[in-house]
Amino acid sequence: MWHPSRALHAKRDMEHVKPRNSYKLNLVLNKDAMVGSKYDCLLFDLDDTLYSMSSGINLACRKNIEEYMLHQLHIEETEVPRMCLQLYKEHRTTMAGLKALGYDFDNDEFHEFVHGRLPYEALKPDPVLRNLLLSMPQRKIIFTNSDEAHVAQVLSRLGLEDCFEGVICFETLNPPPQSGQTFSDDETMDEPSSRILCKPSLQAVEAAIQIADVDPARTIFFDDSVRNIASGKTARLHTVIVGSSVLVPGADYALSSIHNIREALPEIWEGEPVEQLDQVLQSPAVETTVLA
Repeated sequence: MWHPSRALHAKRDMEHVKPRNSYKLNLVLNKDAMVGSKYDCLLFDLDDTLYSMSSGINLACRKNIEEYMLHQLHIEETEVPRMCLQLYKEHRTTMAGLKALGYDFDNDEFHEFVHGRLPYEALKPDPVLRNLLLSMPQRKIIFTNSDEAHVAQVLSRLGLEDCFEGVICFETLNPPPQSGQTFSDDETMDEPSSRILCKPSLQAVEAAIQIADVDPARTIFFDDSVRNIASGKTARLHTVIVGSSVLVPGADYALSSIHNIREALPEIWEGEPVEQLDQVLQSPAVETTVLA
């Protein structure tokens, strides 16, 4: 069972937290397995990347955000849809945009309202993807803007909770202030959205690279967002746009479905024993319909 304690946490100054002994052991084993491979680590976005947008989770999440804006922040109902989309476009996430406008709310309460009522039952175990992930010799890390509780729910529903070394999520990049922490007058005058660090901010991508302690030249980044892919490429990561059959700016590869990863990037398995590759071959690629 995936547990939040396995998430990779870091302070705002991006100080790298020393891993436990078991974590160190996993790194040694992975490095041994990666002899002959050109990649050391695979960074995966979560939502609409490890599962299809057609699941309805994305739409339900947007609806919950709009209801939060209406009922908790008391924003005019006629303004909510337009405002929600505009803030997402201008501030990377609607949550960051609301903070930028000066709305004061608790981050955990927001996530509980938005994610706590999602139809997770729409997500089913994905043995094909699980088999693919477990056959990959590289380190595998989730890199998402979502909170820990949501990540745990999604991975559990998909049956992938033991397929990843760790998680870089909202709490990783936005740890709560330490007890007694105060801000100077200059800091309070800063743009409020700077309080929320998230993709597609280049700073967020670079922070994830530092937290995961990876070489971007030997790391592949999988994401369904065009903006996130562009930032990943700027950070010198190898990039894969998921949910698209055509390349977008900054993408090195395009996958209509995450299940087609073996066909698009066979080099991930370079140096692996033939019998392990045979196990992957037994699971055919699955074509999925992705809504734009």
